[in-house]
Amino acid sequence: MSAIPGIAVFDIGKTNKKFFFFDEQYQIVEEEVQGFHETRDEDGFPCDDIARISEWVKNKLTEKGADPSIDIKAVNFSTYGASFVHLDAAGKPVAPLYNYLKPFPEDLADLFYYRYGGREQFATDTASPVLGNLNSGLQLYRIKEQLPHLFSEIHTSLHLPQYLGFLVHGKLLSDITSIGCHTALWDFSKNNYHRWVAEEGLSDLLAPLFPSDATIETMLNGRPLKCGVGLHDSSAAFIPYMQIVQEPFVLLSTGTWSISMNPFNHTPLTTKELQQDCLSYLTYKGTPLKSSRLFAGNEHEEAVKRLAASYHINTAYFHDIPFQPELVEEGEPERIREDFDFSGEADVDKTYHDLVQHLVRKQKRSTQLVLEGSEVKRLYVDGGFARNTIFMNLIARAFPQLEVYAASVSQATAAGAALAIHAAWNTTPHVTQLLKVQRYTI
Repeated sequence: MSAIPGIAVFDIGKTNKKFFFFDEQYQIVEEEVQGFHETRDEDGFPCDDIARISEWVKNKLTEKGADPSIDIKAVNFSTYGASFVHLDAAGKPVAPLYNYLKPFPEDLADLFYYRYGGREQFATDTASPVLGNLNSGLQLYRIKEQLPHLFSEIHTSLHLPQYLGFLVHGKLLSDITSIGCHTALWDFSKNNYHRWVAEEGLSDLLAPLFPSDATIETMLNGRPLKCGVGLHDSSAAFIPYMQIVQEPFVLLSTGTWSISMNPFNHTPLTTKELQQDCLSYLTYKGTPLKSSRLFAGNEHEEAVKRLAASYHINTAYFHDIPFQPELVEEGEPERIREDFDFSGEADVDKTYHDLVQHLVRKQKRSTQLVLEGSEVKRLYVDGGFARNTIFMNLIARAFPQLEVYAASVSQATAAGAALAIHAAWNTTPHVTQLLKVQRYTI
């Protein structure tokens, strides 16, 4: 039996670290999920163990490269954002992989924004809300100001996807999707690094940009291997939709966060939009992707726990409640409540419909922020809410002017990383069967 040609992808999330091998039809031939215990930084704050992750990536690739049943033509990486790996001149990490959830010092933030035009102007320039350590550039600024000895050891700072690539091909490179995802590094109005990067003396620490759809030639077990530069996971997950869907569309990607992404809205972010949790990502083609965020998945999860406790039922019950239009309130309230409240007097199915309707009202407001100013005809919903028939029916009602689809791409983040460098390893045309859809109408 001949070896199956394909691509290896490492998809590194905060909770799970995954390895995939896709064949040329983007079918998953092999999949492995690995968890690692966290370590702690110098302040005792938990963070991913970069040494163990590095060792696992190198060993797994070497192991699979020797597997006679598969033929790894290429490898790419997708990881969560806001994650710098700081390297010394020998290419060794000299700092922990600082956790983006770690609080950023308020006094240091005040000083930074005072120097660079204030929070509102800076957020507008960098197309990102003020998010503390989620603005990963500020992590490097904090080291410079508060840990000068560590700062003196840093030769290059790579975002996590590019560091994993470095482990394979040995070159110091940056990628636009990692630089352009709420990092506070990129000035979207000038399409270049924000002036603060040079003024703080950080330019030399950031590696040169490399095209997200190109590859670096290297070797694996004595055989040629094409290696991608690595991608920010949100940008990677968007790639299958960019490549498959032809009509103008918005993607509502749902999970803990519900993120509405509109590649067809080219209007600059306003201060008002930023205050309502809008931001821009850069796609793998380097174009701005106007987006809005809503903490809807988290709110749903917490509310379901409260409902389950109140009605003395298992949370699994809510997974199977069918859409019942007679339980939906007609009309829009004058004011959308920020928090869901319930009396416990109504039937549980009615209360759950009320919860989802509450979330859809907030979602409509959030998604509408990126719809304005574009001729979008379709709304695709993927992730957890795409499997919720109550949510899908109500979102179709909320946007009657759009074709609304529940959509799914199996392992979209990893598949997107593979698609980004398709031409480097795949002999077939782009495949469309990756995307599965179901339309919802009023």
